[in-house]
Amino acid sequence: MKAMILNEYGENAQFQLTQLPQPSVKAGHVVLRVAATSVNTVDTMIRQLGQENLPLSPDLPAVLGMDFAGTVDAIGEGVTNFAPGDEVYGCAGGLADLQGTLAEYMLADARLIAHKPKSLSMREAAALPLVGITAYEGLQRANIHADQKVLVHGGAGGVGHVAVQLARHFGADVYATCSGGKKMGIIEQYGATAIDYRTEKVSDYVTKYTDGAGFEVIFDSVGGANLTASFEAAALNGSVATTVSMLELDLTPAHLKGLSIHVVFMLIPMLHNYKREEHGKILAKLSDIVDAGALQPLLDEKRFGLMEVGDAYDRLTSGQAIGKVVVEI
Repeated sequence: MKAMILNEYGENAQFQLTQLPQPSVKAGHVVLRVAATSVNTVDTMIRQLGQENLPLSPDLPAVLGMDFAGTVDAIGEGVTNFAPGDEVYGCAGGLADLQGTLAEYMLADARLIAHKPKSLSMREAAALPLVGITAYEGLQRANIHADQKVLVHGGAGGVGHVAVQLARHFGADVYATCSGGKKMGIIEQYGATAIDYRTEKVSDYVTKYTDGAGFEVIFDSVGGANLTASFEAAALNGSVATTVSMLELDLTPAHLKGLSIHVVFMLIPMLHNYKREEHGKILAKLSDIVDAGALQPLLDEKRFGLMEVGDAYDRLTSGQAIGKVVVEI
């Protein structure tokens, strides 16, 4: 099979086309033909940092790529919920010892995949797994429910735009920050209130939209230093879910408000073979939500093929992409 591999890690690491043996099926797994894969920030981090700085990176030569949409080619012993020819999607490779999606075929744990949404193309479906699972898990752990005021930081980003739509689906009154411009319109079209963080202070929009009480749930897809803004914007006994928390931070403001902080690291099931079936269940729920018309992945306008993987990674790291960057295999 054709595959794009890395023979080295680093900022200037180049993907190279090669031929690899097609994977054989094994118990509890499926072999699938990959139709499309999306590029996530963690993929670009692996390419740049490698095993020395990011231990979850696969051994060289490496086939990267985590998200996919494709068609089941063969099923292993014990797999009963999929059959050859089924259209599926998931996040199932591209780190540690799991072959990635930048190849014509891949072996995937059947617990990590689900039938893809019928209303989405392969290209659209490939954009959803990692960001969809992350957004769903974060909102659920923050105990979201109807009629709450929910704030999403980075509401037009990869994870953020899904979190905005899911929060709306769960019946919340949703607000989302962004850097203005086209992103304001994207957030508004999802039925949420857009906030330009460059022109509005946290204290101002907390007063404007919550009468100073704060937001009951905050999904912070920006994280890092931005967590201080989340603590400031949160209501007493509120919940903050974040995807980026690898930093030293004074938690005094969170303590004084009695906040619950939830760190979402969706790669845990893949890395540790821990509760992988939960990802399959979430993906199945996301398929239902998509097909009910409540969730639509946002795709960047640029299209890329397998030979243009390097350009796709550069597109994401450039910061110019609006929506998910997808590579069609």
